[in-house]
Amino acid sequence: QVQLVESGGGSVQAGGSLRLSCVVSGYTYRSSCMGWFRQAPGKPREGVATINTGGGYTTYTNSVKGRFTISQDNAKNTLYLQMNSLKSEDTAMYYCAARGPVGSGAYCPLFESFFADWGQGTQVTVSS
Repeated sequence: QVQLVESGGGSVQAGGSLRLSCVVSGYTYRSSCMGWFRQAPGKPREGVATINTGGGYTTYTNSVKGRFTISQDNAKNTLYLQMNSLKSEDTAMYYCAARGPVGSGAYCPLFESFFADWGQGTQVTVSS
C-alpha cells in the first residue's frame, strides 16, 4: 500500500528556513518521480520541485530557484524540501507526490496531473 506522509511545516518569519520531509512507503521502484507541490488559499495547486529518484535530476519552478532544494534519502525512504530565504508568498499547504516506475533519465514535470500518489499536506506560513 502506497503512503506518503509529510511533516516539517510550521510558522516562520520572512527570511527564515524550514525543511519539509515526506516518508514514502510502498514504492519499491528503482526510479520514480517525486515532487513537492503547494496550494495557497484561493489559488490552484502549483508544482514547486521534482526529482527523478533514479537519475537524481531535479526541476524547480522559477520562483524558488536558488532558495529551495529537493533531495532524497533512499535508505530512509524520505523526500526532503529544504526551504531557505522564505517569503510571505511561499505561504501554502505543501504536498508530497509520487509516480513510478519511470526511466532513470526521465524528466519529472511540475504538472499535478502527472503524479499518481499524494500525501495529506503540511502547512507552511511565512509572516513578513
